[in-house]
This record gives sequence, C-alpha cells and structure tokens, in this order.
Amino acid sequence: MLELSINGIDVQVEEGSTILDAARFLGIDIPTLCHVEGLTPYGACRLCVVEINKGEQARLVSSCTYPAEHGLQVWTHTRRVVEARKMLIELLLAMCPSSKTVQDLASAHNVQKVRFKVDYSDCILCGLCVRMCNEQMDARAIGFINRGKDRRITTPFDVKSDICRTCGACMYICPACELRCQGPHPPGDVCGGCLNVEPVCLEEEEQKMCFMDPCGWCYKETGRRKTEKEK
Repeated sequence: MLELSINGIDVQVEEGSTILDAARFLGIDIPTLCHVEGLTPYGACRLCVVEINKGEQARLVSSCTYPAEHGLQVWTHTRRVVEARKMLIELLLAMCPSSKTVQDLASAHNVQKVRFKVDYSDCILCGLCVRMCNEQMDARAIGFINRGKDRRITTPFDVKSDICRTCGACMYICPACELRCQGPHPPGDVCGGCLNVEPVCLEEEEQKMCFMDPCGWCYKETGRRKTEKEK
C-alpha cells in the first residue's frame, strides 16, 4: 500500500493507483473530460490537473495519469489549480462552444467569458472516440495522424474503413457531437444557464479551498462570508 496526502488528508491506496483514483476514494471532486472509466487514461484535456508538493518544487500534473507515490503531497483546489482549470475550459469553449459537456464544465467552474477566438471546431482531440473504438469495440477503425495544429482523427489513408461496423460508439462518447440546451444556434459563446457560485474560499485560504461539490453550497443560506478587508 502507498500512503500519500491529499489536501492534508492521509490516504492509503494500492500500488498502480493514480492521484485521481486516490482523490475519488476520499470523495474529492476533480473535473475530467477525456477520462472515462473503462478506457485507458490519456491526459489530453488536462482538466484533472492538481498541484503536487509545495514551495519551489510545486508543479501541476494531470491526476488521471500521474501515479500515486509514497509520501506525495497533493493539493486539488489551490488558486493555481483553479485558475489553470478555468483557462483550460476557456480553450475548450473556444474550440467547441456547441458541446453541452463543455458548457456544463464552464457553468460548474464559473467561466463566464471566452478570451480566445472561437473557431467552432468539430473535434477537441480528447481521444475518447479512438480509445472507445480500439479498446471497447475492438475495431481500431480510427486513429490520430500528424502533430501539433495539424493533428486530427481519421481512418487509415483517409478512406472509408472496411473494419468499421458503424456501431456509433465513437459518436456516443464524443463531447463535440453534443448540442447545447439552446440548440444549434445559441445566442452566445457561453451559456451560463447552470452557473455555479464563485469559489469564495480562495479569497482567504489559497491552499484550503473547499472541495465540496458544488462549491459554495455552504454559503447558500448564510450568504457570502465577509473578508477581513470588509470587516
């Protein structure tokens, strides 16, 4: 068994577990998009980013692919982590604002604007369809080609695949194939219909933001807590 610390809580997990596995064992909510149970962890979207260790050695890693290590210190909701997730969600919105999954992520993390040029891409390169086709359907009819800005998913040689069974599993799991609640022609790039409250804990406790889901439920009845400057 490996023993590590997550948000100051000691936890023991089996060897081979990831940080995401350990966090979910404790009931800590970490957002994911490209990670689905039953498929190989890929780490494409980076939404599951967490901060490991402290001080000058602290760095951000994807929790779905980073293995749990003995003595590791993990922080899942620091200011640095929250800001990184928001920027990643903005990038996803710029690529695919029509996706309900992406819009739901924006609402859950209080992302209300997109600072990047929206291009309405039909693929966010999460790799879910490729892994579903290869690992669950055992077809291997599609895959990645090229690198960088030219990277895309297609069939071998860009021709109709003889091994594709047209099962539809790739479309079923693809977040870019979804439509927002307002339909194909929404009024704006960001919906915000299910917007969550801003994580007020970060104003005072940079390393100790509440990791409940949804964040801010504890202020629903009592209202926003006054900061020291406001008192």
